[in-house]
Amino acid sequence: MEKITFIPENEEEAVEFYVLEETRIGGVDYILVTDSEEGDAECLILKDLSAAEDADAVYAIVEDENELDSVLSGLKELIFD
Repeated sequence: MEKITFIPENEEEAVEFYVLEETRIGGVDYILVTDSEEGDAECLILKDLSAAEDADAVYAIVEDENELDSVLSGLKELIFD
């Protein structure tokens, strides 16, 4: 499982997540990540806000309920097919 490191805005300590799945919906990239490789873990859906020419990716947690539902539907198809 791919592991990626995030440095949250206004924080010095990095956070590592494991990427479970990724998808592109409406021209926007999303990733489903978890904080643990095994067992009970918290999952988040992150939206890529960076431009193609940016050296580093910029992600934000998807909080909008409609957007979250849409992305979850797409991810379910990828995971359970």
